[in-house]
This record gives sequence, structure tokens and C-alpha cells, in this order.
Amino acid sequence: MRILGIDPGLRCTGFGVIEKVGEQLRYVTSGVIKTAAAKGQDTEDLPARLKIILEGLQQIIQLHQPEQVAVEKVFVNVNPQSTLLLGQARGAAICAAVLNDLTVAEYTALQVKQAVVGNGHAAKEQVQEMVKRLLNLPAAPQADSADALACAICHAHGGQGMGKLATAGFRVRGGRLV
Repeated sequence: MRILGIDPGLRCTGFGVIEKVGEQLRYVTSGVIKTAAAKGQDTEDLPARLKIILEGLQQIIQLHQPEQVAVEKVFVNVNPQSTLLLGQARGAAICAAVLNDLTVAEYTALQVKQAVVGNGHAAKEQVQEMVKRLLNLPAAPQADSADALACAICHAHGGQGMGKLATAGFRVRGGRLV
């Protein structure tokens, strides 16, 4: 099974493609789609930035032919405007998958970190190091790429059911539902 993990962001959208063969995970590719304009250009053109995300992910999907997509869910920020903008970037990412008839699974950052590091409150550096180890990479990937690869790893490690867990009436404590 080939999985595309996506860490949506308006300035930088991380992506990572892995393959699961039996219980083994194999790195295929990863990177970042940058939408921040060059100096002197308008950096606030939201529709243009969303188009860059959509087209960039469609190219990745066509090139690497994933069978499933795992996307990190948006958490509510202190700044509601930032949360709304991030949600739009996430929507563009989901649209890229849906336009290619791919199944989309969604995971919270807590679920991803729990699945990859074993601690839902792990630091970014811990996620990067575990992604490096789990995929036998020579160096830790850049933060946005590592988050996307971690999302794909979460899905590969049985996360298919995690995104569908009924969480009504439960709280999260120490990275676990209680």
C-alpha cells in the first residue's frame, strides 16, 4: 500500500510518500510545497496560494500514485484567523486527493505523535528522529516533511481505524483516550 501523508500549511505544506509492504515501511519521497511569494510579490493572495497547494499535490499524486491519503487535522489556535486560513490550506489538500478518487483519513497531531513517538505531546525534534529511524533515513527530514511522513506512518500503523474512533464522552490525557 502506498500512502501520501500531508501536513497542510498556508506557507509550507509538507508531503511524504511511503510504502507499506507487509509490516515494513519504505520511504518513497517527501518535501514541501512553498506558497510564500518571492520578495516584492504579493504574499497575501490567498486564492493563488491555495492553487499552488492544490496543483502541487496533484502533481505528487500523479507522479507517485498513492492509494490512500492521510491528512493532519487542524487544531484550534489562539488566533481564530490563523485557524481559518490553515483550514483553507487543508481543504485544498483534501480536494487534491478527492479529485484523484483517493480515500482520505484524518488524524490529530496528538494521534500522529502517539502512533510515531509513543507520546502525544512529543516535540518536533522527537518526531523527526523517530521518522528517520522508522524509515531508515540517513538524516532527519525537515520539520514539515517529517510531520507529513509521520502522518503517513500513523495511517500505515493501523491508523485507518484511529481516525474513526468514537471519542464522544472521552478526554485525552497523556496522549491517550480516557
